[in-house]
Amino acid sequence: MKRALLAAATAAALLLTGCGGDKDSGTPSTRPSAGESFTAGALTLEQRPEKIVSLSPVATEMLFAIGAGPQVTAVDDQSNYPADAPRTDLSGFKPNAEAIAAKDPDLVVLSDDADQIVAQLGKLKIPVFRTPAATTLTDTYLEIKDLGSLTGHSGEAVQVTSAMQTGIKQIVASVPARAKPVSYFYELGPELYSATSKTFIGSVFQLFGMTNVADAADADGSKGGYPQLSAESLVASNPDTVFLADTKCCQQSAATVTARKGWASITAVRTGQIYPLDDDIASRWGPRTVDLVQAVADAVRKVPAS
Repeated sequence: MKRALLAAATAAALLLTGCGGDKDSGTPSTRPSAGESFTAGALTLEQRPEKIVSLSPVATEMLFAIGAGPQVTAVDDQSNYPADAPRTDLSGFKPNAEAIAAKDPDLVVLSDDADQIVAQLGKLKIPVFRTPAATTLTDTYLEIKDLGSLTGHSGEAVQVTSAMQTGIKQIVASVPARAKPVSYFYELGPELYSATSKTFIGSVFQLFGMTNVADAADADGSKGGYPQLSAESLVASNPDTVFLADTKCCQQSAATVTARKGWASITAVRTGQIYPLDDDIASRWGPRTVDLVQAVADAVRKVPAS
């Protein structure tokens, strides 16, 4: 179930801005001037934050991508990218206010308000900024720009979002239009949890005009866009392609899917259209979304014309 919640994250952008901060970014350093404040949403900081704690793997990727990495002093246990992020045993799923406060942060960035951690940190006078799960690419761009404004890296944030937009546009344009939409099943776990077209993941596949076989399982939205399909309904939906976002967490592969009982009749299995993804890239809505778009584009090109 955690995989389903996580789903609801680019190399070009990272190379452009650098993971080492202002010195390595190749762009003019963004330094605060006297009296400058830093605002995003309802949060305003009177000084640029220099001790940021990130409790979100997506926010961590965004912060490093825009050149704010040197200001990040601690990240949660799931923030495994970039490799030099200061990873700790802090948790975004079960946040501990005292453990977070012990890092003496001047800003905490998180995705979910688990266990009412925002209010707990508020009582400790610790500023908090939320980057909730995106449902569209626009949400992602806005979060990157907000973090840029809040950390003193507005210019770098604009460069990252521009690089993402350009890269995604070029990738989508490179895929020939198809007479019949390609259908797909996006697997978050072998228990057959998936993501519908109303999620961020779904918005990526919609760029290519693809049909999501999971949509019918959450037609009324009561499952938040992350329904669990039955094996019978999946076989009946007969997707052209299967994308696996559970290769790391659950060791799923084209071989394990092909071996599943009753799946031999599915078009994706018969034609070998099963595509393993990097779990982290597939479940995060940060700068590496461009890599996910590229992976989907590569797959669509390989699907036989019907």
